[in-house]
Amino acid sequence: MAVKTLTIDGQLVSAHEDQTILEAAKEAGIFIPALCRLEGVSTVGACRICLVELGGGNRLLPACVTKVAEGMEIRTSTDRIREYRRMILELLFAERNHVCSVCVANGHCELQDLAIAVGMDHSRFDYVSPLHQVDVTHERFGIDHNRCILCARCVRVCDEIEGAHTWDMAGRGAQTKVITDLNQPWGQAKSCTACGKCVQACPTGAIFRRGVTVAEMERDRWRLEFIVTAREKHQWIR
Repeated sequence: MAVKTLTIDGQLVSAHEDQTILEAAKEAGIFIPALCRLEGVSTVGACRICLVELGGGNRLLPACVTKVAEGMEIRTSTDRIREYRRMILELLFAERNHVCSVCVANGHCELQDLAIAVGMDHSRFDYVSPLHQVDVTHERFGIDHNRCILCARCVRVCDEIEGAHTWDMAGRGAQTKVITDLNQPWGQAKSCTACGKCVQACPTGAIFRRGVTVAEMERDRWRLEFIVTAREKHQWIR
């Protein structure tokens, strides 16, 4: 497999031709934030938090889905990029109802962590304050659509790791939401195996275990990585 040489933030980096900019940067110890990216499942480039600048032009590229190329000059933390990332985060907070102080994932939330990292202490955009329901019809789990950022991690992990495809996306624009089966309450979704992989995959407090309270919702992503690795290396014990 051919190796490509590129520059990321002035650092010379080598990567295989099938790798993305995000993967090459991670191997080189260069941090590029991403919210929709989840190790072990397909990449969709939904959140746009990982936008980077490509030298020689005015283009912004999503690092998670852009393959490396010979001679690329990538900048990951310019003033322009930082402003874009902050704006995207502000819009995510404004379009739903994220109240960290009463969220089950407070202190364990990737959206909250990124907001702190970029110095976001308010949103410059008007809050939409939509009326979204909380579905706790499932005997073990619940989903609060007020805290969903539409990253589709739950959709991909349910489809590609569990193989159930209980979750999907429905609606358009501001009306978009994740649904179970044909928009049935989660507790009535016959395809759900109650495995909890979607709970582990969710980056916010949107999908949670019933019974947890403020700041108690912690994730163990190692479980998902273990399953993916075991499948790839045929480590299952029969």
